[in-house]
This record gives sequence, structure tokens and C-alpha cells, in this order.
Amino acid sequence: MPPRTLLLAVSAICGCVAIATSARAEPESKPNVLFLICDDLNCDLACYGHAMVRSPNIDRLAERGLRFDRAYCQYPLCGPSRASFMTGMYPDQTLIHRNAIRIRERLPDVLTFSQLFRRHGYSAARVGKIYHYNVPKDIGNEGHDDPGSWDTTFNPRGRDKDDEADVFTLVPGKYGGTLSWLAADGTDREQTDGIGATEAIKLLDNFAQAKTPFFLAVGFYRPHTPYVAPKKYFDMYPRDKIVVPKPPKGHLDALPAPARASITRKKEQVNISDDLARRAIQAYYASTTFADAQVGRVLDALDRLGLADNTVVVFTSDHGYHMGEHGHWQKTTLFENAARVPLIIAAPGMKAAGRSTQSPAEMIDFYPTVAQLCGLPLPGHLSGVSLAPALNDASATPRRSALTQYATGYSLRTPRYRYTYWGPDGSAGNELYDHTTDPKELVNLATREDSAEMVEELSKLLRARIAEAGQSPPGVKRIGLRVGGRAK
Repeated sequence: MPPRTLLLAVSAICGCVAIATSARAEPESKPNVLFLICDDLNCDLACYGHAMVRSPNIDRLAERGLRFDRAYCQYPLCGPSRASFMTGMYPDQTLIHRNAIRIRERLPDVLTFSQLFRRHGYSAARVGKIYHYNVPKDIGNEGHDDPGSWDTTFNPRGRDKDDEADVFTLVPGKYGGTLSWLAADGTDREQTDGIGATEAIKLLDNFAQAKTPFFLAVGFYRPHTPYVAPKKYFDMYPRDKIVVPKPPKGHLDALPAPARASITRKKEQVNISDDLARRAIQAYYASTTFADAQVGRVLDALDRLGLADNTVVVFTSDHGYHMGEHGHWQKTTLFENAARVPLIIAAPGMKAAGRSTQSPAEMIDFYPTVAQLCGLPLPGHLSGVSLAPALNDASATPRRSALTQYATGYSLRTPRYRYTYWGPDGSAGNELYDHTTDPKELVNLATREDSAEMVEELSKLLRARIAEAGQSPPGVKRIGLRVGGRAK
């Protein structure tokens, strides 16, 4: 069946009656797209069951959309992750495994997520961080953006840049990759993300007045370090109420050397004091609730302008984040904390609104999902699958597992297990965690005799997924020699 015919058939099966199914539809009938992404946000949100974090605006989006409980990034680091979901390809296909690489350096002619919409009559706009930026260094400029992906861009810059000298940091002069925070003076709208939300609202006003179909991507910088938010958000989280994760004794001893290295590589953040840990967590939660407030302003504008009923909204983060779990802070591990992301999709006519799904999802699925919901033809290079079936039936399982990689390791998340191996074919060690009994992934079962059969089964599945994720994408020129799965 030709791809376009297949796409229409799938749309019909999904029952997406209210969603346009043809790229040739009149402009005013095309569904719009609002893509909202926070930076370094984990699933510590009320709608994901967190008892302390306040996220009322993300929660209300979940009430009108579908919450994915098992969504995973492909690489727990900003640059590779963002390049992956914006091209719909795995990191071993994009050849981007570190930050500060522009996608055209590796993929000079790839058709990106938003670029597909530009090609089909949409106005594509970016506010803030969508591709990689050094934060806070690049706030106010374009970072490592891809100009060809957009018609309009805006790089917000707020008082948080001017106040950097007031930021507390564990390492003097370092902010972006180090635990650092500031309970800021002033108002929300003076902060970079407040300015970004204001600009996004202006763009929505313009799109509504012109009746222009749009793909608007709004990238918030928080809660990325430094954790900066107005003081009122810090006051919401008394430090004496915060619980600091405590890994069990001997936890590191059961891990392969590369896994140990991933959670101990930042020596200044290992075994920090209880007081510093509480202050860091307070600041992270404050920044999360501040970011939620800016998300709420954009969603309010969507409603006020009468655009919500004809707009596909996606909310997510670029990867997960540790806040003391496994004794680690920030990202770059292959544990659930760094691999798992929040994901909410709300679409016109969906039947599973207000529900959650246990179906595994990957971030490379964003591109084919949203393209299908808007009736656009899918480029041949996409490696993701459409999650659209789950929007009408929360019990649907568009995919059965999720793949994440970091450094020399690959990790597979199935509905029950996380299986990780390091080095070629697992030669540097492996890990197995049973989420039915060990959701915090603290007991490595990989070396136990009674786990041998499961390890063999998951190893075979993981090898197959790695092979698929490394296939050359059809029709896409790539620059860079592949040596051991890495660009050189």
C-alpha cells in the first residue's frame, strides 16, 4: 500500500474525524500545532503523581489530552535528544552524540519536523530553545538552532541573565552543568521564560487574526540549571518538607563500571550535604512551578483566541533528570530518572481525553504522530511510529518497548523491565531491573542465576533494536564517519 494511502487508512481506523486528513485542505481547516517543551524537566509533576510539586497548568492540559506514563528520550543529553526528535531519527542515525553540533553539519538536507509543516503551507515559528543551546551562556541568541526549520524565530533574554552574578553555584563561575540556583527578585514576566511566553502569545494573536495555520514551538529554559525563579515559587516548597533520596549502601558495587561512572563523574555533586540537597531540590521544584505558570499563560491564550479546538498540543521535556536518585544529580545516565520524560498530547476529536496510557513511547514518535494528525505525508527517513491510535484508545500499544542510549550503553524499557548493557554487545557489563518489584531500579538482577533466561531474551531484543536504530535513513545524506556507532 502506498504511504499516503496507508496514512489515510490509519487515520480512518483511529477515528480522527475532527482532524484534517489531507494536506490539500483549506488553510482555515488545517489543524494547528503547539509544541511546548521544558528543559531538563522530569516527571515530578502533580499529574504524574508527585505529592509535592505544583503543576496546575500542565495538569489541566493532561485533563484534556492523553498522558503517556512511559515516554522515553533517545539520549539523555540536550543536543543529541533534540536533534533526534526534530529529525525523527535515532542518534546513531543522526550521528549526533554530543552537544554543540548543528544538525546540518551531519544531515545537510534532512527535512525536519517543523520544516515539513513549512512545506505544506504552515507558518513555522520558534520561541526559545528547541535545538541545543548552552544554558545560560546562549540565552538571548540562537544557540545551535537550525534556521531552515523556521519562518520566524525569537530568542528571549530576561533578567536571569543579568542576575547571574547573584546565582549560588557549587563551582564558582559555572552554572549550566553544575547545581546552581537563585530565588530571584522581580516578576515572572521579567524572566527569560516569562518574556518567551509573552512573545508566544503575540504570535498566537497574529496567527488567529490572519487565520494562518501554524506550527509554533515554544522552548522554555527552566528548570535547567541555574534553577532561577521568582522568590514566591521558592516559598511554596519549605525545605523541611523535602525528602532527599538515599540510595542503599553498596548500591554502586552492583553496577557495571560504565554505569558507576555515569552517576559519579561530577565529583563536586557526589555525597553533597543534606542541606545543599534540600536547597537544590527546593530550587528545582520552584523552577518547575514557574515554568508551569508560563505554560499556563500560553494555554490561556490558545483558549482565549478560540484556537484550542483546532490545535494539536504536545507538551514534553528533552529528557529526564535526577534529583539525588542513585546519588546522582542532573542527567546523562541510563536509569529511568534520566530516560523517562513527561509527555501529554491533546488533539481535536480524540476519544481518550483525560486518560493515561501505559504504552511505551519514544520521542522520535512525535514527528510521525503530529504529521499524521494533521494529514501530512510522512517522509521516508522517519524511524518513529505514530502514537495516534492511543489518542482514541488508551489501551492501544503502538510500540512495545523504548530504546535509550548514552556513551557506550544502550537501554531497553519494556512494560515490566529495564535492561541495559554497556560496551559492544554488553562486554562492559549489564543491568536488569524489574519494575513490578523495584520501580526505583536499585536492585540489579542481571548477574543472578535465576535471571539468566530473561537476560538472554532481553539481550536478543535489545540487539535487534540497536540494529534497527543504526540503519541508514533512506534518502538522507549524512556527513561523518561511523566508528563504533559514533560520528568522527
